[in-house]
Amino acid sequence: MTAYDELMAYQRETTALSMIAGRLGWDQETVMPRGAASQRGEEMAAIEAVLHARRSDPRVGDWLAGAEAPDQAGAAQLREIRRAYDRTMKVPADLAKRIARVTSEAQGTWAQARADEDVAAFLPVLEEVVALKREEGAALASGGDVYDAMIEDYEPHTTAAQIGAIFEAMRPRLVDLRARLLAQPMSAGLEGEFDEAKQMELTHLLARTFGYDLDRGRLDKAVHPFSSGSGNDVRITTRTSLTDPFNCFYSTIHEVGHATYEQNIDSAYLLTPLGQGASMGVHESQSRIYENQIGRSRAFTGWLFGQMRDTFGGFGIADADAFYAAANRVHNGHIRTEADEVQYNLHIMLRFDLERALMQGDLQVRDLEAAWNDRFEDDFGYAVDRPSNGCLQDVHWSVGLFGYFPTYSLGNVYAGCLYEALRRAVPDLDAQLAAGDTSGATAWLRDALQRFGGLYAPRDVIKRASGMEPSPEPLLNYLESKFGALYGL
Repeated sequence: MTAYDELMAYQRETTALSMIAGRLGWDQETVMPRGAASQRGEEMAAIEAVLHARRSDPRVGDWLAGAEAPDQAGAAQLREIRRAYDRTMKVPADLAKRIARVTSEAQGTWAQARADEDVAAFLPVLEEVVALKREEGAALASGGDVYDAMIEDYEPHTTAAQIGAIFEAMRPRLVDLRARLLAQPMSAGLEGEFDEAKQMELTHLLARTFGYDLDRGRLDKAVHPFSSGSGNDVRITTRTSLTDPFNCFYSTIHEVGHATYEQNIDSAYLLTPLGQGASMGVHESQSRIYENQIGRSRAFTGWLFGQMRDTFGGFGIADADAFYAAANRVHNGHIRTEADEVQYNLHIMLRFDLERALMQGDLQVRDLEAAWNDRFEDDFGYAVDRPSNGCLQDVHWSVGLFGYFPTYSLGNVYAGCLYEALRRAVPDLDAQLAAGDTSGATAWLRDALQRFGGLYAPRDVIKRASGMEPSPEPLLNYLESKFGALYGL
């Protein structure tokens, strides 16, 4: 075997073990007994120690030094393995193990604190998570910006300054559009109660409608919807609310965007660095275009309206146009995952600034709740009423995902570019969606982007698929056109 062959064989085993670790995380969020949290932390720490040892094995460096790529895909494999190896070598094994143990335990603490509306119960473990992640970031940054080093895990070759510049370009138009929309009469929302078992039946139909292969996946319930896994085992979760079925349906469509991306990657890349999405920003471009540009379009909501009438009977919405307005209702609210398209990115900007300050030491964990509440009231014009609507609403910080939040908005920006290209590529898109047929859209996304996995760098894969350099302009134009028409601006 050549050095390249030996390296790839070793890499497949390492990736397989990391998939097992991911399955432990899925289990923890869905069916694990509450009393198992401490033991699960030890289990996660143990497997992380094994993974860190494999990823930092000196043989990896030797193989990289002697490996010759057989083709373009091989060169990309070496690029990604080298990048991961260099980062792994900077993080002490004991630190990686401690982070795995503490974040596993912190996840359970966060869930209970959120249920109890008790910020004080969460802050001690969050302080520990932040301290560990800052230590890791400092090791990775090698004297550079700690937060930049964290972003690199989720959006390679992107800095906080670059993201900040994009956000500053977006903010004025978003704030202006929001103000004009909220000055108009608000569209009616859904009212009444919607049987949660029937919600799950319909949400399974939606998952299949958007191309999710349930022979290689699962759909379960969790506190916070997420997608987990890759290749032939990609699992998603959703959640139900008795009075808000949109929460269930659009969470599902969003996670299906992530899951089908993973399922549609070229099978030749299975259990290799290329066998996963190019970045979290690119991943979010798929979940957001599924959820919003496709799932909340006038054409598709017309079909969904019929499905809801068949499932729930009459539910107070007169016709498909009123249902479209309800699905795209611009409204005040505290929850990021329930925010309308216009305001969603403002929620991300808040989190981006706060976590950047935490990582740079400009904000202390003990002051986080007050900082969140002050910023939220400044940005949205009303107060946070309880912690689960404020700094306890998201799971991300409890599990150490600092640098992840900005990729949601990068995904929206990427989705705006892709949607312009999709409309050109599938001229009869609206007619297809009106019939509940997403195959034209999902097939184009599969062929133009998803099948490549990690073959190309994030911005390159968006440029190849959309034909343009990533820019917020298409997203902002789409939002102004769509909501301007909806609200008669």
